Amino acid sequence: MDTMNIALPESLKTFVQERVAVGGYSSVSEYIRELIRADQKNRLEERIDTLLLEGLNSGEAIEVTPDYWEAKKRKLAERLSKANGK
Repeated sequence: MDTMNIALPESLKTFVQERVAVGGYSSVSEYIRELIRADQKNRLEERIDTLLLEGLNSGEAIEVTPDYWEAKKRKLAERLSKANGK
């Protein structure tokens, strides 16, 4: 694992140390890693939301029925067969 040093003003350093003490973290590094993972998760969720909205706004709405899904599965199976050279 690589090391990264950061500079914090005293007020932020104190805040982080307090969070580590009361938050059940074993170290400042663990706390920072959790913050970074939470940020990554938030960014991924934002991307998914964007893609869902793009999909909703992409055209005419259609009814999704069991027959629709069966047709989709068949088409996907055909594409996979062609891609695998079968």
